[in-house]
Amino acid sequence: MNAQASDKVCRRLKALGHPIRLGILNVLRSGEKSVYQLEALMGTTQSNISQHLGQLRDKDILVSRKQSNQVFYSVRDPKTFDLLDLLQVLYAAS
Repeated sequence: MNAQASDKVCRRLKALGHPIRLGILNVLRSGEKSVYQLEALMGTTQSNISQHLGQLRDKDILVSRKQSNQVFYSVRDPKTFDLLDLLQVLYAAS
């Protein structure tokens, strides 16, 4: 892996390193959600959710689309869930 690819991987892994962002990704396993839905499901403020969504979107982990006055988010690559599952097996079980 070259230096540019390593940097990209590190930035994305760092974006995953927060409980709220991991929670958002787990909620998105079932499909696209609006900011309002994420706020309700995560039990935190719209401002807090938006901040974390922005970080995940900036690292190309999430994609968004606007419909009327709502913004919907989904995971760019479903293989992200494979990575989260592997991390669960490796680190949460010990």
